[in-house]
Amino acid sequence: MLDSALRPMKDRLFGPLVASPFGRVDPIVLSALSLGTALGAAVAAWQGAIALSVALWLLSRVADGLDGAVARHQGTATDLGGVIDIVFDTIGYAAIPIGIAAGLDTRAGWIVVAVLLATFYVNAVSWTYVAALLEKRGSAGSVTSVTMPRGLVEGTETIVFFTLALAIPAAAVWVFGVMAVAVAVTVAERMWWARGVLR
Repeated sequence: MLDSALRPMKDRLFGPLVASPFGRVDPIVLSALSLGTALGAAVAAWQGAIALSVALWLLSRVADGLDGAVARHQGTATDLGGVIDIVFDTIGYAAIPIGIAAGLDTRAGWIVVAVLLATFYVNAVSWTYVAALLEKRGSAGSVTSVTMPRGLVEGTETIVFFTLALAIPAAAVWVFGVMAVAVAVTVAERMWWARGVLR
């Protein structure tokens, strides 16, 4: 919901980094750093290292925000880079809830994470298929590799939900429960939008 509104702010924040020698780093290395730190955050959550898990998760999101910006700055943005970015993000988005559930190791924790991941699965189908159809119709247009139809839960909201769950594991079941409902609403929202556009 907030991604498009916050993109100009993100570009301003990352601008100095992208223009510095750091901006010469291979974007794939940044994508790999994003994945590695997300997986590290999941392991830290499993082991109960709360501060470390939050720090690694936020570092992961910074690296994820930089890879595309650096690629565009270098003029090296490719469709392959976009695929790698989204696949690595998806692995991280699955790992964080699993790591938190493993740390809690309660029936309620595992159930709510299973439900959350199920909503992620359906959500991924909803936006990727719509994005493919928009590309097919020639109506896509985005600074990212593909056009992602807007929804209630996007990248920004995912960062907030996951950060809360990592920082307050005792509240993770409730955080993930609310997130699962919000993701389900996002799917319904996109389906309603597609009903009027994809005819």
